Amino acid sequence: MPEFNPYEAILSEAGIRITAVRLLVLKTISERMHGGAFSLQDVMQVMVTADNSSVFRTLTLFAERRILRTVNDGSGMQKYCLAAHADHVHDQDTGHVHFTCTVCQRTVCLTDIPIPHVSLPDGYEATDTEFIVKGICPRCRR
Repeated sequence: MPEFNPYEAILSEAGIRITAVRLLVLKTISERMHGGAFSLQDVMQVMVTADNSSVFRTLTLFAERRILRTVNDGSGMQKYCLAAHADHVHDQDTGHVHFTCTVCQRTVCLTDIPIPHVSLPDGYEATDTEFIVKGICPRCRR
């Protein structure tokens, strides 16, 4: 009997064809990015032998299929984070709050704090919401 691979299940549920590169990227970001927002460069520092363009295309695909959320933390660099409960991809993932430290520039996912609901006037329809709090992280406050 084949061993259960949770990464294959995530890709399958998202309708993504399973390849070695996609599995490796998903495993890397799940196990090595430690709950914070990350960039392509962050992933490439861990996956030093991987092809940059293949990893970029994979991250883009994961964002399109909502395995990842894009994070605009004001750094000017495209960042990503795992969608809430990436072990079970949700079309209605409303996201979570992110905290960007103005000292070390690190962006952390605050997964226990959901993005608050914003009531929009009639005729407006929200398609995505981001919530970034900026300040000083506990590590930099010491």
